[in-house]
Amino acid sequence: MRKSWKRLIASGTAVLALAYLVHHRQPGARRSPHFDSTVGYLPPLVMDGGDPYIRALMRTISASESNHPQPYTILYGGQHVKDLSGHPEKCITIVVGPNRGNCSTAAGRYQMLNTTWKEKAQRYHPQPPGLMFWRSYSFEPEFQDAVVYAWLSDRQAWGTDIATLLRQGNLDRVLKLLSNTWTSLGYGIEDNVMTQHLPQVYQKMLQEELKAVG
Repeated sequence: MRKSWKRLIASGTAVLALAYLVHHRQPGARRSPHFDSTVGYLPPLVMDGGDPYIRALMRTISASESNHPQPYTILYGGQHVKDLSGHPEKCITIVVGPNRGNCSTAAGRYQMLNTTWKEKAQRYHPQPPGLMFWRSYSFEPEFQDAVVYAWLSDRQAWGTDIATLLRQGNLDRVLKLLSNTWTSLGYGIEDNVMTQHLPQVYQKMLQEELKAVG
């Protein structure tokens, strides 16, 4: 996410691996049930309920940011962590692009920096850690989803109603609005191999989410 050192390629090694898989997978190879030959891995959210338009948007963001069958544990660069009791806060060296030599703490399905997670978790986390200020907010999958869902649903945070914009068919406007935060969404300098496919991904995710609610 932006505001600190940003990743040149939001999903790092995972996206590069995706490009290889799309073009080099063996005929008849076993596929993940959430694998699309064009856009990669599109796993469902862990959280239940919520507006299907926001849910589809969340899955679209993660398709570009963390394209992987296990996105909640992924770090910038493609490594994974087991401990999600708090944000991993692992600063991985950036090896390519204008930020080479700096490092990124981006982690999880939405590749949130540790500073961004702390800020948003303080506002949106459904289970605050209590009075012990040194205790971290859980970064377990359901809480990653819950925080991002609440953030995207907050009209004051974005100065507009994102769900309404999506219902009106204004996906491009929404992606542009969010691209300062998730720089792989387009309208910036950090597009990746998924960026051009995001409208297609969103429509696919939206159909799945609408079907799920009947």
